[in-house]
Amino acid sequence: MEFRIKPGYLAVLATLSLTSITANTALAQSAGSLPEVQVTGSRTDGYVAPTAISATKSEAPLRDIPQTINVISAEVIRDQHATSLQDILRNVPGVGLSTGDGQRDQVFIRGFTAIGDQFVDGFRDDALYFRDLSNVERLEVIKGPAAVLYGRGSSGGLINRVSKKPGVDISDVSVSLTSTAGRRGEIDLGRSGETVSWRLTGAREQSDSYRAQQFLDRTAIAPSVEFKISSDTKLLLQADYIEDRRLTDFGIPSYQGRPVSVDPGKYYGAANARDADFSQSRVASTAATLTHRFNDSLSLRNAFRYYDYHLNRNNTNISGNVNEVARTMSFGHAALSRDENGWFNQTELTQKLMIAGTRHEILYGVEVGQQSKDSVSSSGPTSGPTSIFNPVLPVINPSAVTATNRTFGTYDTLASYVQDTIAFSDQWKALLGVRYDSFKQQSRVVTTSTANLSRTDNAFSPRAGLVWQPSETQSYYLSWSRSFQPSGETLPLATNNADLAPENTRNTEVGAKYDFLDGRASATVSVFRLERDNIKAADPITRVIIPVGKQRTDGVELTLSADLKQGWKVLTGYAYLDAKVTDSIAVDGSTNVAGSPTVANNVPIKGKRATLTAMHSANVWLTKEIGNGFTLGGGANAVGSRFANPGNTVSLPGYFTADAMAAYKAANYSVQLNINNIFNTGYIVSGHGTSPNLSLPGAPRNVALTLRYSM
Repeated sequence: MEFRIKPGYLAVLATLSLTSITANTALAQSAGSLPEVQVTGSRTDGYVAPTAISATKSEAPLRDIPQTINVISAEVIRDQHATSLQDILRNVPGVGLSTGDGQRDQVFIRGFTAIGDQFVDGFRDDALYFRDLSNVERLEVIKGPAAVLYGRGSSGGLINRVSKKPGVDISDVSVSLTSTAGRRGEIDLGRSGETVSWRLTGAREQSDSYRAQQFLDRTAIAPSVEFKISSDTKLLLQADYIEDRRLTDFGIPSYQGRPVSVDPGKYYGAANARDADFSQSRVASTAATLTHRFNDSLSLRNAFRYYDYHLNRNNTNISGNVNEVARTMSFGHAALSRDENGWFNQTELTQKLMIAGTRHEILYGVEVGQQSKDSVSSSGPTSGPTSIFNPVLPVINPSAVTATNRTFGTYDTLASYVQDTIAFSDQWKALLGVRYDSFKQQSRVVTTSTANLSRTDNAFSPRAGLVWQPSETQSYYLSWSRSFQPSGETLPLATNNADLAPENTRNTEVGAKYDFLDGRASATVSVFRLERDNIKAADPITRVIIPVGKQRTDGVELTLSADLKQGWKVLTGYAYLDAKVTDSIAVDGSTNVAGSPTVANNVPIKGKRATLTAMHSANVWLTKEIGNGFTLGGGANAVGSRFANPGNTVSLPGYFTADAMAAYKAANYSVQLNINNIFNTGYIVSGHGTSPNLSLPGAPRNVALTLRYSM
C-alpha cells in the first residue's frame, strides 16, 4: 500500500496516535479501579430510538439535537425483511431513490443527490457499490448539511450505518426463501467476556428477479473482536468483506412524457445479459478503534479505517434519445473498471466541564485521510434502431470494447473540528461547532492527450443550534448549518471543472420533538429551507462549465414512532418538499424528439423541480403482538410524481404500495412471512436523475419466508 500523504500531515497523525497510545498504556498500568460488574445479554431497541450517535459523534438524546435525525433500528430491518438500503430507506421521509447506474446505492435527500454521502461508523464510505444490511445494527440519517463533523458533501444529508459490535451473547441463524427463486442465509454469532468479546455476522444470497435476466450472487462477512485492556481502555478490531455480482440494469425508456407501458420484467439490454451486462464489486475493509477514559470528564478516541474496492461494470442500455415519431431507440454498450483504496484516521478528545454555571461537553477532533481512485472507461458496439415497446435485443461480445478514458486520482484530507454541547439550564441548551478542511485533489486524465489536474480547497463548515425544553416531554429548536461540495468530490477532476470553487449549501431549520407515554412514543416535526449556490452548469453557447445555478428546497417533515404496552409498534412519516432550481442558465438537451436533438429542443431548467424528488411522500409500518407468540403487521408507502430529467419533460407517476407480515416466535425459533406489494401495483421505483429514460419499474407482488433459530 503506497502512502502519498505530505510529511507534515503524517507527522500530525503519528504524533496524535502515539500520544494517545502512550497515555492509554501508562494509565491502564497505573490507574486503579473499582470492581467491575459485567452485564451480558441481547438488546432490542424496538422502533423508538431515544438516542443517536451520528449527529454529535457521541451517544446523545435525540431531543437534545437541534437537527432532524431519522433512526431505523435492527428490529425494523428484521420485521420488514429488508436486505438493501433501498428496502429500508423507504421508511425515511424526504428520500428519493436513484437507479445508481445499476451498480450502486444512490439516493436523493431533500432534493439533492447523496451519491458520496455514505458513512459507516462515522467513516466516509463513498465507494460506489451496493451495501448489505447483515452487519447493520441501525441506520441513522442526518438531514441537512453535516460537514461540521464529516467534511465535504452532505447537501441534503448523509446516511451512517452503525455496525453490529461485540458485547452481546447471541446465536442467530436464519434462512430466507423468496418467490423470485431467492435463497439467503444470515448468521449473527457473538460472545461477551470479561476481557475479550467477539462477534461474527455474515450473509450468503443467490436469487433471480422480476426483471428478465436479472440475477444476484452476494457474499458478506464481518468479524469483530474487542479487547478490554482495563476498565477504562478498550480496543475494537473490525473487518468487513462483501462481494456482489448482478445484472447491470439501467431500466426502461420513456414515450410521450411517461415511462413506456410494458411488463415490469421487460429488459432493455443485451440478449446475453448474464455474460455481457454484469457488475461485480468487491469491497474489503479493516478498522481499529482505541478508546480510553482518563476520568469522568476526559476521554480519548482514536479510530483508523482502511478499505479496498474494485468494480468491473459492463452494461448495454438505451443510447441517446428516443425517436418518438418512429417509436424507436438504439442500444450502446460500455464498460467501466474502478480500483480504489483509502484510509482515514480520526483522533477525538471529549471534555466535560462547568464554565460560569453552564455544563459543556466539548469535542476536539482531527481527521487525516487519503484515497486513491483509478478508473478506465471503455465503449463497445452499438445497435439499432429498434422498437421501444418490443425491442430486438443485440448479442454483445463483452471483449469488443475500446478504452476511451483512463483516470488516476488522489484525494488528501486534513481537517480539524471542535464542537460544544452546552446546557445553560434544564430548559435551554445549545450545540455549536465548526470544522476546517483542507481537501486536495490530483487527477491525471489520459485520453487523446494527457492532462494533469489539481486543486486544493480550504473551507470552514459551521453549525449552530439552540434548544428550548419547557418540560421533559417537549423540545423545540432552531438551527443553521453549512457545507461545501468541491469539484470532483467523489469522481475525478476534469478539465472543465478543475478551476471552479466549491458549491455551498446552507440549511435553516426549526422543529419540535415530543415524547409520549413515558418515552414509549416519539414524534418530530421540522420546517426547513435548504439552499445550494454556485451549482455548476454548462453555458448553452460555449459549453464551458461555469458556476452559475441555485437550487432551493422548502420543506416540512413529520415522523412518529412508538413501542406501546398493548403490543403495538409504529413507524410512520411524511415529507413535503418544494425542491426547484431557482436560477440557472443551463438547458436540458436530453429530451426525446423526432430525430437528433437540436438547440431549439433544449429545455431551460430554471424554475424546474429537482429530479427524483416527490413533492409529497408518506410511509407507515406497524405491527401487533396478538398473543401466543404470533405477530401481525403491515404498512404502506405513498410517493407523489417525480421528474426523471432536469428539463421536467418526463414524469414518473406517483404510486401507492402496501405490504404485510406475519410471524410466529417460540423460545428458540421463529417463522416469518412477508408479502410485498400486496395489490400488485405497477410503478416506477427509481430513475437516473439526468435522463428522460433509464427508469426502473418496481417489483410486482412478491413473497419471502424466513426461518430463524436463536439462542
